[in-house]
Amino acid sequence: MLRAVVYGYGNIGHFALDALKESPDFEIAGVVSGSLEPGALGNIPVARSIDALLPVDVAILCSPSRAVPDLAADLLAKGICTVDSYDIHSSVYEVRQRLDAVAKANGTAAVMSAGWDPGTDSMVRAILEAMAPKGLTYTNFGPGMSMGHTVAVKAIAGVKNALSMTIPVGTGLHRRMVYIELEPGADYETAAAAIKADPYFIHDETHVIAVESVDALKDMGHGVDLTRKGVSGSTQNQNMRFQMSINNPALTGQILVAAARAVKK
Repeated sequence: MLRAVVYGYGNIGHFALDALKESPDFEIAGVVSGSLEPGALGNIPVARSIDALLPVDVAILCSPSRAVPDLAADLLAKGICTVDSYDIHSSVYEVRQRLDAVAKANGTAAVMSAGWDPGTDSMVRAILEAMAPKGLTYTNFGPGMSMGHTVAVKAIAGVKNALSMTIPVGTGLHRRMVYIELEPGADYETAAAAIKADPYFIHDETHVIAVESVDALKDMGHGVDLTRKGVSGSTQNQNMRFQMSINNPALTGQILVAAARAVKK
């Protein structure tokens, strides 16, 4: 039995806990949350610090990606293995190098970017490339809600609530439709400019729309269509496709639990 903690209780944390409940080889040590009150999850302990839930074999990190590197490093230094769904693609290598050093120094292990992109989609792309080594792979996301992008928008000053939708344009290009509910007195132009300048959005066509209620729009469905056209040996025109339509945080939570099972091995 592995003792696991869910660290953070947003959308992904909720579904990661669901996946743990369905996994008989795990014991749920508790949930670390700054917003939940003790007793909010019935017989599952809720704490402000992981120290109150020790001993813990593995922490499933469900915090915003930008908080993951420091959080994972602190937990690894405490002797706790970690898994996360870090999704800032351009920084994956840098974060991996940092966590690798901390884990080795403390006899622990970390599995990072264990979501579906990066994550299982990355694995599928590798398989497609093995099947057709020469060629191009196109990754088309959505249409659907992007968890990482939505969390990034919520961190912008003046934004009360947000929803970032990923709309596939084709051949790996995407449009970001960002719906924001502003705090009273907040300036739309200032918030929109900050969103478009954020690293999550700066490389994509981004439209920011102010709405009265984000909750009236929210749908956690998402998906991906991976297509590769390439060459097997010297044979041209090999076409392969992987497609799925899913509840975004539910799939991410399940992958995190699978990674948590693996990290202790």
